[in-house]
Amino acid sequence: MSLKFFTAGESHGKGIFAFLEGVPANFEIDFNFINNELKRRQGGYGRGGRMKIEKDKVEFLSGVRLGKTIGSPILMAVWNRDYENWKDVMKPEKGSILEDKKVLKPRPGHADLTGCLKYRFDDVRNVLERSSARETAGRVAAGALCKDILRHLGIMIGSYVIGIGEISVSEDMYCSMDFLNRFENAESSELRLPVKDEKLDREIKSYIEAMKEKGESLGGIFEIFALNIPVGLGSHVQWDRRLDGKIAKAMMSIQAIKGVEIGMGFGAALIPGSKVHDEIFYDDEKGFYRQTNRAGGLEGGMTNGEPICVKCAMKPIPTLYKPLRSVDLKTKEPYEASIERSDICAVPAASVVAESMLAITILGEITDMFHSDDFGFLKEFLELYRKKFERM
Repeated sequence: MSLKFFTAGESHGKGIFAFLEGVPANFEIDFNFINNELKRRQGGYGRGGRMKIEKDKVEFLSGVRLGKTIGSPILMAVWNRDYENWKDVMKPEKGSILEDKKVLKPRPGHADLTGCLKYRFDDVRNVLERSSARETAGRVAAGALCKDILRHLGIMIGSYVIGIGEISVSEDMYCSMDFLNRFENAESSELRLPVKDEKLDREIKSYIEAMKEKGESLGGIFEIFALNIPVGLGSHVQWDRRLDGKIAKAMMSIQAIKGVEIGMGFGAALIPGSKVHDEIFYDDEKGFYRQTNRAGGLEGGMTNGEPICVKCAMKPIPTLYKPLRSVDLKTKEPYEASIERSDICAVPAASVVAESMLAITILGEITDMFHSDDFGFLKEFLELYRKKFERM
């Protein structure tokens, strides 16, 4: 069975919920690991006031008994503390909302206006509550479980930030470092930088503060990776089975992500083929291998055994403290867009969300290819598959 994943819930509703079906039974849940992943999502320099209110923790509502998965659908909840302050506006029970409580000014760059037109709403809150990045708490809860399962299958996923706004980490500074070193540095950095550079750290933080003073927001670029991936996940035989397409879809589904690169990405379009494609070698001990990984671990829609490398470009958050111009839904008069509490820069947090989406996508491929209702059997099947390639 394919791994099924959904989220539900509104930003200021009772909670954010994640649904997973297809997780094998008998996997022992590490609650601390999942809660730590939720904490990582809330971190990063440039976050807004909401992070001071919410202290996210997961609660399993189904699919787990006595600390282990039982093979049935898993429902996870991350409760919203802030709901207490929004009960009158967000209650599910029948009622009415005073006109002055409605949001009538759609914000540029958000789902606000299009959502209201599509669903025929007269209150933007019906759209902004669901389109909010608060929804990613559900993605990270589900992704953390998937990451934990992958860890026990020998697969590691991580991320780091390589640019915020106009300031980028020079590739010369980190390209010679392995993924684990980059990730270790990122985990100890508020900006999730892959290098230890106090001068650069201060420069970017000052830049963020300067943009905050101007009422601006900032985007950036981050990279996600997956290590020890088995050869052959995905397929070339049909467009919707290509794993690079699935990964790109998962990344683009994250709020504010506007571009995705796998491997060299757009850079591959600028240089001759001899400097793009990864040459193939063979060694009696290694088997088939490549000395470079410009393809980012994916060729023909399939994993080739090299690390998966994905870069994402995140646009600046469209909620600005210096509001952009908009038009009132009701009067059609020009107006400065309303301001919801927001971050100045959420690039570090977005990289953690992307880790979760990559974990969900990869585990989905593994459970498709090595289907088992029991985690122990799934692990054995994958180990046997890996050994087959060791003998080739």
